[in-house]
Amino acid sequence: MFSFLTPKTIKPPFARYSHGVEVPAGKRLVLCSGQVGIGPDDTIPEDAGAQAELCFSNIAAILGEAGLKLSDIVRINAYVTERTYLRAYMDVRDRLFSDPAPASTLMIVSGFARPEFKVEIEAIAAG
Repeated sequence: MFSFLTPKTIKPPFARYSHGVEVPAGKRLVLCSGQVGIGPDDTIPEDAGAQAELCFSNIAAILGEAGLKLSDIVRINAYVTERTYLRAYMDVRDRLFSDPAPASTLMIVSGFARPEFKVEIEAIAAG
């Protein structure tokens, strides 16, 4: 279905992600806005890993509306507010995505719209 691109001429990925993913012609794309770790009841977990879980759960719900699943994700952009949250995010991502994994970028940012948010994740899926 997808071609996962990891050229031998460049440094391999630092973690579980692909350098690129080719989506074949004729596939639909679904672009998910950045999701933060907030539940439908407005609860926000303190833990960055729990927030990442909620982010991916929200993305799964969005994709479900289009008949897609997390396994249809070809690109992830993730943001955390502290370097110490990198591992918690990556543990969740690595559990949810097997090899070959989607293309991915992870950045440390100064903050989000509300200070209690520690993680935000956006995704592109194809199906």
